[in-house]
Amino acid sequence: MSSKEFIRGTLKTIILKLLAENKQLYGYEISQRVAELSGDEIQLTYGALYPVLYKLESEGLLITTSEIVDNRARKYYSLTKKGRELAKEKVSELQKFTEILKNVLAPVPQPKMNLSGI
Repeated sequence: MSSKEFIRGTLKTIILKLLAENKQLYGYEISQRVAELSGDEIQLTYGALYPVLYKLESEGLLITTSEIVDNRARKYYSLTKKGRELAKEKVSELQKFTEILKNVLAPVPQPKMNLSGI
């Protein structure tokens, strides 16, 4: 399954949801959680993940902290109050949209032909 086109429109919501469920995560953790939760169907590249993280930070939706781990700086991301509120809103919107899509994509029953008048 090629999910790249669907991921683009939902990546912000996915990141917000994961951060809402966790106190803080670093980029690699986010990509690994997405892979784990999707059964490896969704593989986030750093080229897709980090621009969204930077955008969310610039919008005031998340904050970063750095820690030294194994002599390397690791940047952790966590949601601001505004980010937590938006996470709830975006997840709810996406869930509703997913239900609508299920209805739209479900097979439409074909009307039965009335052959009694023939």
